[in-house]
Amino acid sequence: MRTWLITGANRGIGWHIANAAISAGDNVVVTGRTLAKISEAFRGYDANKVLTLALDVTSMDQSHKTVESTVATFGKIDILVNNAGYGQLGPFENNSIADVEHQFATNVFGLFNMCRMVLPVMRKERSGHIFNIASIAGLVGMPGASVYSASKFAVAGFSESLAQEVAGFGIKVTSVAPGAFRTDFLDDSSAHFGSEPLPEYKTFSDKVRSSSANNNHKQPGSPEKLGQALVELALNPEAPLHFIVGSDAVGLAETRLASRKQEMQRWGNLAISTDA
Repeated sequence: MRTWLITGANRGIGWHIANAAISAGDNVVVTGRTLAKISEAFRGYDANKVLTLALDVTSMDQSHKTVESTVATFGKIDILVNNAGYGQLGPFENNSIADVEHQFATNVFGLFNMCRMVLPVMRKERSGHIFNIASIAGLVGMPGASVYSASKFAVAGFSESLAQEVAGFGIKVTSVAPGAFRTDFLDDSSAHFGSEPLPEYKTFSDKVRSSSANNNHKQPGSPEKLGQALVELALNPEAPLHFIVGSDAVGLAETRLASRKQEMQRWGNLAISTDA
């Protein structure tokens, strides 16, 4: 029986990953920023197998206590899912320094905190699997999501490096890049738009907001199926380093990889001419 620790599990993709792991018979520690919300999200579940904890991933102290409570309750951590995060949207210039710092504090440094706390537990067991929830926006830069994309590019790059650093300890790392899934990601309670809107970007910003509203809860991806897919990957010793998931994400990735290859071919001679 495996033990999962999942951040940002009170709704959306995190909730569905947790539910899939619970359905598989595993022990699951689910966390959210407020205890009331995470407890309500998992009301009625077997308390012997599901532990609900309040966690703000930006707090190193709370991250440490969460890992301690998980080990004290279930003895180990087999799988860490770093899912906590949100979208800071709108053109770059509309986002204040505080907007950017908060985005990275949650999406990047919060993820770092959890890895820093969990890795010693996994190293001791010489096994484990870390799923870092990135985004297709971490492979393909999206207009109107420059700050969010930057945070997810960071997650993908970190995951690729970390995987090589911890492989010798029997620990796997998978960067998960979902496309558009039918969650509340675009709800006002989740998506944040720049706090310093400039009039020069009004037309563009209006289009971003309109597109977000029109596509909300109409996305092609099923979060339930994504949760099931991650449980399947957690059982597979050959799980990939990068898991691009959702038909839209796969299509965007294929297009980006093809265009990157063409770009390299066009500018390759100039690029290699810089060798000493």
